Amino acid sequence: MEKILDNDYYDLIINNVSIPNYNSDNITMINFRHSLLHIPAAGSTPCLLGEYPYHTFPTLYTLNSTISIEKSGIGPVQRNPFLNLTGRGIIVGVIDTGIDYRHEAFLYNDNTSRILSIWDQSIQSNNPPVGFTYGTEYNRESINIALRSDEPLSIVPSVDTVGHGTSVASIIAGRYNPANSFTGVVPEAELVVVKLKDPKQNLRSMNFVKPDVLCYQESDIMLGVRYLETYAQNASRPLVICIALGSSQGGHDGTDALSNYLNYLSRLPGIGISVSAGNEGNDRRHYFNSTTAPPYYNNFELRIGENDSLFFMEIWPYALGRVSIDVSTPNRESTQPIYPTIGSCRKFDFIFTGSTVWVNNFIFEEESGDQLILLRFQNPLAGVWNIRVQSMENEPISFHSWLPSGDIITNDTFFLNPNPDTTITSPGDGISQLTVTAYNQFNDSILIESSRGYTRNGLIKPDIAAPGYQIPCAIPRNLYGTMTGTGAAAAHTAGAIAMILEWGIPRGNYTSMTGNDVNRLLIRGAARDSSIIYPNNIWGYGRLDVNNLFRRLTNI
Repeated sequence: MEKILDNDYYDLIINNVSIPNYNSDNITMINFRHSLLHIPAAGSTPCLLGEYPYHTFPTLYTLNSTISIEKSGIGPVQRNPFLNLTGRGIIVGVIDTGIDYRHEAFLYNDNTSRILSIWDQSIQSNNPPVGFTYGTEYNRESINIALRSDEPLSIVPSVDTVGHGTSVASIIAGRYNPANSFTGVVPEAELVVVKLKDPKQNLRSMNFVKPDVLCYQESDIMLGVRYLETYAQNASRPLVICIALGSSQGGHDGTDALSNYLNYLSRLPGIGISVSAGNEGNDRRHYFNSTTAPPYYNNFELRIGENDSLFFMEIWPYALGRVSIDVSTPNRESTQPIYPTIGSCRKFDFIFTGSTVWVNNFIFEEESGDQLILLRFQNPLAGVWNIRVQSMENEPISFHSWLPSGDIITNDTFFLNPNPDTTITSPGDGISQLTVTAYNQFNDSILIESSRGYTRNGLIKPDIAAPGYQIPCAIPRNLYGTMTGTGAAAAHTAGAIAMILEWGIPRGNYTSMTGNDVNRLLIRGAARDSSIIYPNNIWGYGRLDVNNLFRRLTNI
């Protein structure tokens, strides 16, 4: 079995400069900067996270969704005879839960597929993509053969059991269906789809994530991005990548490996990237404190629900000084102060509650250079836990704390005094990828669950707001439904990016256009209310308005 699939090996994301032998079967190359190092998992404990740097363990990503085309100015552009931008010549890349390739939304009028390729990472065969070692690639020829068959799944067995990827792909590029009042934003674009495999169980265990939680592994997403990039390069066609997934792990400053990769690609000609901001704005999973006067400590409370028997929490102090941490159970049994060290890892078994907490208080986290405190809870007593963060230098302190995103925990676990700001999920906190938040297009109000900026290091995010409430979409088994959340908004905006790239590259108006160029055009053309100051941490630079962009660009 390939080590990238073998649960007896951990996958660590490492910098290529530290690789002694590229040809080793312990190495899987991701891109120009990062590779995976496969290390044995036998005999490891949670304190392996401490022996190896925190940022080398792939983070876990969750789904970011559960149309008014007129509201975003797309309809007028499609109807304008001088523009009529429908995505022709553009490849749309979706990295998600897969796609129902049999759905009519992804077929031409002759019932052949508009999907160029599917890389299903979850099906192991002898046909992985060239340059990759796992999964199965299904090209359009094999998909069309399957579509003509009485038993298509016997030929192309790739399915979307969740439906999220099918919906995202259809919002971007679904075929017009007047009977269901449905159309994608760019119904003539073609699709390349990556279906993500489940994360390794050893990574779930290391992060104290339950085995049945739906989530995905950062390294698989990165390899999916490389697959899309390679496909578009070989086809010599512009590419739009949509990532409707997010993670609250990491420093929320764009230094993680996936954010860095997308930042790089966004500055290349012909590649546009739309990522969702996250749906963490109303889940009470972020806490912030700034203590500027003595005594220089802060007590805050975490309410743990009965059904959250395994989960993690991160605390990121700013790098002005060191802090200690003291964790107390609801019955006031305490760890006593835990001080930062290099590679620290301590286990605390609470006698009177049966709870166990593993604490890593890293004096510095190598990717960001800041201190990081990682708490991992096992069978915690339900109720209100007390956490004290205290300066070791008797000076002002400031820190953020985040709980996991999505369904990794239930809504019964939350901070009692939460802060909705700085809740943008990765990779939406990167520099050059377009980060999209969601608003209700029927009343022009932001969705309360939409994550808010800015990033921990003050970068302006989100970039733009797009319709994200009950967006019409395709769902598996040839059905139609709606999708709500920033994932839906990111898909809607990915279609807008495809329109601009079509205008720029296939039509010859701006053949060297980069994703970052597209982002700036969208920001400049955004609709803004006179009563709101922009940019801000809720709306970014305003609401998506493609028609206004072209009106300013071409004087139409």
